[in-house]
Amino acid sequence: MDVKKKTSFTFKLTTQQQEDLFNILSSGNYQPREVPYTKIAVSSQLWNCNINLYTSGKCLIQGSGAEEFVINIMEPSILKQIVVGYEDELIPEQVSAEQLSPHIGIDESGKGDFFGPLVVAAAYTNEDLYKRLRDIGVKDSKAITSDKQAIAIAEQIKKILGPTRYSIVRIGNGAYNRLYAKYKSVNTILAWGHARAIENLLTNMPFCKVAIADQFGNTEEIIKRALMQKGKSIELKQRHKAEADIAVAAASILAREAFLTSLKQLEEKYTNKFPKGASPQVQEAAVALSEAHGINAFIETSKCHFKTLDEVLKKVGHTREELPEEGRVKSKEYTGRPASSAKN
Repeated sequence: MDVKKKTSFTFKLTTQQQEDLFNILSSGNYQPREVPYTKIAVSSQLWNCNINLYTSGKCLIQGSGAEEFVINIMEPSILKQIVVGYEDELIPEQVSAEQLSPHIGIDESGKGDFFGPLVVAAAYTNEDLYKRLRDIGVKDSKAITSDKQAIAIAEQIKKILGPTRYSIVRIGNGAYNRLYAKYKSVNTILAWGHARAIENLLTNMPFCKVAIADQFGNTEEIIKRALMQKGKSIELKQRHKAEADIAVAAASILAREAFLTSLKQLEEKYTNKFPKGASPQVQEAAVALSEAHGINAFIETSKCHFKTLDEVLKKVGHTREELPEEGRVKSKEYTGRPASSAKN
């Protein structure tokens, strides 16, 4: 049974939470909007929602991607707690009929982060693996607030699954920027990554007939077209809150661990800090990177279509026109559509 996604959230924020959210919305990949009685109002094409922070301290988030924005931005960076639950969505019939059956789960990490790659992971589970993953407390990576904990659990997952029952696809920043310049759509890149992760896993699990992934835009047909011969017959199920499925939850942790590892490798290569997200701290790190290595370093370290890059280039006295072609393309400008129809 598919779970209907929530498209509207309201939070009463403390003064500090308001300040933190204001900083994120004013410096990240967001388009300003005119809304009365707000401290800041923006549209996010990346998350498919509108965010209004009112002078009263109330925060209203609406749109088809509101739940994803809450899970990825509000919970870890502002609220510091989990407010979107998954356990209450699992009923015994679902666990016995689907969770215990052989299937693949797919999830990604790095979508909303200026620095670092986009990572897609796939994990195979069956009844025995379900029980073993459940026993070590596998759950959606967004519900794990500590990077160290995510890395530790990922190592346990790898031991349980072994090398043949999971697949990780890293879309490095250079490739990501070239793909975005070509398709101008994060969802299309995600769909391609999902297809490759499924195909890679089917090399070792050719008998698997079902794959489950989170719903992100109208991408089912894009994923199916991107699948090669091994994946043509697989049944793809896209749903909201797919992370309630333990295979998807395992994939989300593996993807996060791979993203964190890649970010650490970039820090070592460039001797520069690479904070997560798109906060003022990210801008500070980006300025330091350009001063040490030049603006072309953004091609191999960041997602260049983010509005964050425009803010940074302005601070260091450069423009997009000075970058290679794949660094000149930026996210679509806000067109005034209502939140329910916002697109990436």
